[in-house]
Amino acid sequence: AILASNTSTLDIDEIASVTKRPQDVIGTHFFSPANVMKLLENVRGKASSKETIATVMELGKKIRKVPVLAGNCFGFIGNRMLHGYTREAAELLLEGAMPWDVDRVIYNFGLPMGPFQMSDLAGIDVGWRVRQGKGGPPEKHNRIADRLYEMGRYGQKTGAGYYKYDGRNASPDPEVEKLVIETSKEFGITRRKIDDEEILYRCMLP
Repeated sequence: AILASNTSTLDIDEIASVTKRPQDVIGTHFFSPANVMKLLENVRGKASSKETIATVMELGKKIRKVPVLAGNCFGFIGNRMLHGYTREAAELLLEGAMPWDVDRVIYNFGLPMGPFQMSDLAGIDVGWRVRQGKGGPPEKHNRIADRLYEMGRYGQKTGAGYYKYDGRNASPDPEVEKLVIETSKEFGITRRKIDDEEILYRCMLP
């Protein structure tokens, strides 16, 4: 049997190192929602055998995904790219934007949804757990997400995250607006008007 991990913040080599069959350990990272998203990152560890790699690549095709072979690093490929994008989006909230401002700009640019709707879909609790695993002091730009977690607002699954939900329909929430403004104040940040061009460049250039 192959031991495959879906988690992009776990080290495949570390998992392999505590098994008796490291050659059978690999990453198979599906993107959420997994039933819709086509990309499948197959992540080879140092010890992953050619047979294990070939098997998961074939599996990806069999279940009609687009399998891509990746190396082992924090976040693999997709989430490693996503990190700079979501960091800037969170900084924009502290400096003067609202989640729905950022999401509107990114949607109009051509992505299927913005970073905050994406976070609500994937689950704010998932991001929180990842940050606990990294250790070290909490990063300033994650403060709003951490507060939402503490409030039990995990996204679509709880009916509230960055947005309020009626089923899958998202609407801006005055409670989140208040939280964003309070958090800027907490860090001594003077909020300013941020135009669409700045939002787009700040999110996309990283």
